[in-house]
Formats: sequence, structure tokens, C-alpha cells
Amino acid sequence: MNNFFPLFWPESCTQVIHIVYVTLYTKLSILETLEKSTFFGVIHIFTFPTAATTDFFYIFLYKKNTSPRKEVIHIMKIICTKNSLLKSVSISLKAVPSKTTMPILECILIDATTSQIKFTTNDMELGIETIVEGTIEEKGMVALDAKILYEIIRRLPDNNVTIRTDEKLTATITCEKAKFTIPGKSGEDFAYLPIIEKEEALTVSQFTLKEMIRQTIFSIASNETNKLMTGELFEIKDNFLKVVSLDGHRIAIRRMELKKDYADRKVVVPGKTLNEISKILSGEVDNMVNIYFSKNHILFEFEQTMVVSRLIDGEYFRIDQMLSSDYETKLTINKKEFLDCIDRATLLVREGEKKPIIIEITDTTMELRIDSAMGSMNESIDISKEGKDILIGFNPRFLIDALKVIDDETINIYLVNPKAPCFIRDDEESYTYLILPVNINQNQTR
Repeated sequence: MNNFFPLFWPESCTQVIHIVYVTLYTKLSILETLEKSTFFGVIHIFTFPTAATTDFFYIFLYKKNTSPRKEVIHIMKIICTKNSLLKSVSISLKAVPSKTTMPILECILIDATTSQIKFTTNDMELGIETIVEGTIEEKGMVALDAKILYEIIRRLPDNNVTIRTDEKLTATITCEKAKFTIPGKSGEDFAYLPIIEKEEALTVSQFTLKEMIRQTIFSIASNETNKLMTGELFEIKDNFLKVVSLDGHRIAIRRMELKKDYADRKVVVPGKTLNEISKILSGEVDNMVNIYFSKNHILFEFEQTMVVSRLIDGEYFRIDQMLSSDYETKLTINKKEFLDCIDRATLLVREGEKKPIIIEITDTTMELRIDSAMGSMNESIDISKEGKDILIGFNPRFLIDALKVIDDETINIYLVNPKAPCFIRDDEESYTYLILPVNINQNQTR
């Protein structure tokens, strides 16, 4: 699609002012007043027209007038409570980049040009729009430095706050006897969020989404050697939602049955997006989240907030080939006892030190051992066992991460041999955690 436009886009044209694409199904998509660079950044939301699907497709181009002209300035004035402002700014900050070559992205766009006050932030990968409760006394729009605005609002008295801009976009923030003046930027320069068609929403409770993220997010890769490992698979299939994460050493899977039928989907959502959403969600069972999908984006809509994120492109790993129901040893163990024992063992391991925990399973007992420069630890736990005895080693942190997010009192662990992964899963397979073992030498086994 992007290769098509330069054919008729003159270099002299720096701005697109109107684009309309109408299909036979009378779907209407409009973009207005976009810089050329921004236009090419969002044009992917349109489907390239074909003779079979399109009635018409046209673009009006406009060369910016370089002659002096009187600019239209909106003098904005809004009044909000400190708590409302602080909540909205805190949410918006999550889409403000820590480092950027584009200063406008360090800002919160305050849009009071309609009947609502909207705060928008966008780091070009993640975008947030939230509605702020308050009164609009003069309609207008301004972009203010997000971090400075947050620090000001945070320190103001618990009372009404007035934000007013003048002809030069200078913002004056007042509350009781406190008064701050900070420079603003034109809202017209701000990068707007991509338009996502809301055709079919996947609706889940905030509690469910927050929990599914919490129970899987620890297993994503922190580096970007493989981009797909930095995100999570969201797959809708056979009326189930499955969330998967992996980092090359472990896999975390959560699965839940949906209350209605949905079309099959498979997308990879960045871990950063899910981390930030998890912080915003209230986690209440009665509060819902609507999730919308497009080819390149995912939209989360809840309460008075929208979160739009780019998806990670590429085919996700075929994890089904890694999951086996075969086992030689099955353990049933008290989860808390197991977790507490491993946690105690890590007291003797310095941060960054790679020391495996050795697990020896015989009859009705699991023995755990760890040796380090700081000392050694040995502890036994009663278990119920089916199958063979086994001696195996694991990174204790991987076991702790999985056990912490399992709510069951007792858990089942499935093992094959000392070099094959172990599986922690329930009978319904609502959760599955795969953990690869580590090699252990003869000295460590004693």
C-alpha cells in the first residue's frame, strides 16, 4: 500500500488533508489533516482498494502555505479535581517514552475541543486515551510535558485545579494559592492514535485479564534477540482463550472458556503493553474489558480508557509440539510447602549466581538440596508419587515464578527423565507450566 502513494504524491505536497475510502459495504474511513510522515505511519489501517470491493477511493493533497497567515489559537480553560487529574495523568504516563528523539511524544495531549476532556499519550508502539472528569470553560487543545505535569499535579493541594492556556500556548496551573506556569506545544503536532474498527469485541472481566497476565507475564524474554519472545500469544480457538509466554527456558500457559462464540484469532501482544494494562486495570470481577483486533493493532477498552498497541509481527512458536502428556513420574505435592522450601534454599544463593536446586524423588519423599559458597541446605517434603524414582536439577527461580501464580492447594508435577522438561498442570489444563531442567554434575548430586 505504501509503495502505491508515491506514484501520485508530489514531493511538494507535505500534508494530506482528506482521505476517504468507501467499500461496497459502505464502510467509511476518514483521516484528516495529517503530516506526510504521520500519514504513512497510519495508512496500514486501510485495505488497498480493488475493483471488486471498492466504489471509490480518493485523496486530496494540500501543500502547506508558506505565506504569512493568522493562525487560529484556542485559549483553553478546564477545571478538574486534583484526584481526577492525578488518576488520568498517571494512566497516561504509561504510554510516554522514557527516551525519544521526538519531543512531542514526551507530552500529554489535553483535548478539550468537544464536550469531553481527553488525555492522550503515544510512544508510537503504545497509545492511551482516557477521559477526565471536569468542566470545560473554554474549549481548546494543548500538549504539555507529561512528567512535569504529573509532578505538579501530585504536589498540589486536594482541591479543584484550573489549567488555562494563552495565545502563546503557555499553560497556567492553579490550585488554591499555588500557581505554576509551563510552556505548551501545539496539539496539531501530536501523533494521534490509530483508528481501530470495533467490529467484534472479545469481552472478559478486568479480574480475568489481569490474572491471566499476572500468571504468564514472568515467562517472557527481557531482551529482544527474538522479538516474539518479548510478547504473549493471545489465541481464540474452539471457544477458549489461551494466553502463552515463553523465554526459551520455560513456557507459561493459561486457558479459559469463553461465554460466547468468537471467531478464531491468533495475535502476539507486546509484554510492555500487557504490563502497563495490568497496572491500570482495577481487577474487579464486575468491571469488563472489551478487546478489539485489527491486522496490526489490538485495542483494550475499559471504563473511560482506551489502550491501543501495535502487535508483534510473525508466526508464534508451535508450542503444541513441545507439550506432551507422556510421563514416567507423577508427583502430587502441597504447593505452599514446595514453594516455601525452594524459597528457603535461595537464601544461600547470591543474586546472579546460577546454582541449581537438586530434587531427588524416592517413594513418598522429595528431597531438595542446594550447595553454594554461602553454605548448603537440605530438606524433605512428603509427596504422593506414581512411577519411577528420579534425580533432577532446576533453576530455583523458574520454579518459584510458576508456583507463586498457582492458586491450587495441591499441584501435580509430571516428569520423564533428568534431561526432559517437567510439567506443572491441572486436570482441566486451565494452566500449564513447562520448565526445562539444568545439567547437574556428580558433585552436586551428593
